[in-house]
Amino acid sequence: MTDAGSAATLDTTDYALFRSNMIEQQIRPWDVLDPRVLDVLGGLWRHHFVAPDQQRLAYADMELPLGHGEHMLAPKVEGRLLQALAPQANETVLEIGTGSGYLTACLALLAAQVDSVDNVAEFKHRARGQLTALGLLDRVELRTGDAAHGWDHQRSQYDVIVVSGSLPKLEMAQPFEQLLAVGGRMFAVIGTAPAMHAMLITRSGEQAFNRTGLFETVLDPLRGLHAPAVFRL
Repeated sequence: MTDAGSAATLDTTDYALFRSNMIEQQIRPWDVLDPRVLDVLGGLWRHHFVAPDQQRLAYADMELPLGHGEHMLAPKVEGRLLQALAPQANETVLEIGTGSGYLTACLALLAAQVDSVDNVAEFKHRARGQLTALGLLDRVELRTGDAAHGWDHQRSQYDVIVVSGSLPKLEMAQPFEQLLAVGGRMFAVIGTAPAMHAMLITRSGEQAFNRTGLFETVLDPLRGLHAPAVFRL
């Protein structure tokens, strides 16, 4: 291991132990038992997606700062949302908030195609490097855009949508819901600190949506979101 800073004294064996402990002590106890999800989380090096001075903490039960006021989701939250959404090998995914690119990689390993948008260009460039190294860039399209206020998204509908920043009010999820195909699923966190609720939203018909509470958590707000989002098709 040649990473700079505090990670320099750690080797692959150390990180393999950290990753195993993450699965057994954080993710499984949070009722993440889907074999496909566990295989993906157990096969990716999470520390490759964070800055060198954060790599020792990459497998810890915490959010990690990414810069620009944003954070990487905690591992157990990533596990629960992947299990709830259950992306399939023939499905397309929209990810709102590329961030570190780690969740993007997980989604790309589970689905056919991932379109990911972030309004921080630096995040897109960092993620592109890791996704290229993993051979996943042919399944991912990365864009810089402001999901809170509209961007020229690639498709009119998606099977799976992940909103990785919280939405203060449920009605703010509606523009994203309209991008779901019938039978599609969306993960979103609704509310304001300290009371936020992760939710699975399933489109059961053209104008019918089922909304199921998953767990309580606190996430950074979707960047730039101060009013209900408006999208261009």
